[in-house]
Amino acid sequence: MAVRPVTGGKVLTLDTLVRLRRGLHAPAATRRLPVPDGMTAPLGCDAVAVPARYGPLVMPRLPRVGCVYADETHWWWLVPSDSDYALEWPAPAQYATGAIVPDAPVVPDLIHRPDGKLPYTPPIPLYLALCRVTGTTPSWSRPVSA
Repeated sequence: MAVRPVTGGKVLTLDTLVRLRRGLHAPAATRRLPVPDGMTAPLGCDAVAVPARYGPLVMPRLPRVGCVYADETHWWWLVPSDSDYALEWPAPAQYATGAIVPDAPVVPDLIHRPDGKLPYTPPIPLYLALCRVTGTTPSWSRPVSA
């Protein structure tokens, strides 16, 4: 099937129209937080992001800090994959499966690298620290209604 313009010009096929339409909704380039050279991520890698104002408040509350990336707006902690399983991260934290940083023009800077080979921040202490600085009650401490 082809569509011919009334006034003359180029013929557009259905394939061309579909391709043009998909181009209008192409996803933005995705950026993934890298595992630094010399480190391994045997448990996969996800990330937890918070607004930058919370970053300095969270760091001293953690018993172990893994790789932390930051830019002007957010800080990201690398955590093992599936660290969101049965866990509601407190707002305004955002969980990024695959450590993909949406809408970032560039990969944020690595601001903390731990000693050793593992890039992870333990997720439960990170969760509790985020609950503390955001004033959120941990999900397992909330009352359950019947």
